[in-house]
Amino acid sequence: MTTATYAPESHESRFVARLAACRGTARRFPLALLELGMRVAVGATFFKSGMNKFQSFDTAIELFREEYRLPLLPPEIAAYMGTAMELSAPVLLVFGLCARLGAAALLVMTLTIQFLVYPGNWPEHLMWASILAYVLTRGPGTLSVDRIIAFNLFGRS
Repeated sequence: MTTATYAPESHESRFVARLAACRGTARRFPLALLELGMRVAVGATFFKSGMNKFQSFDTAIELFREEYRLPLLPPEIAAYMGTAMELSAPVLLVFGLCARLGAAALLVMTLTIQFLVYPGNWPEHLMWASILAYVLTRGPGTLSVDRIIAFNLFGRS
């Protein structure tokens, strides 16, 4: 007669199995919602800044003159350009209409802010730049006007 030994499942293998199950569940979360959330988060940040400048444009000019001090651009022109960019590019980004163009514009603005205005805020700028680089290189995702246009024009899914 042979005896069979019972080896109970180790705690480690149960942990690994649970971890694999959690990863499988997380993978089912729609990427399109994450992409939309990223676009809205960055877009809202820049749009809010643009609205603040628009509502008090004299203050915006003073900011460009005294605090931002961009080289090569007079404060008035920089204020107009910055405000226009902060009010238009986020709309493109959030709706996903020419989203790569909007992302590129905001990425240039982010890099300008990082290197010329607030170099100490690099963690925040790195987050913005990462999201914008994602949209620039991968597109806005399924929940976007760009996707609808591509589907209707080219029959892509």
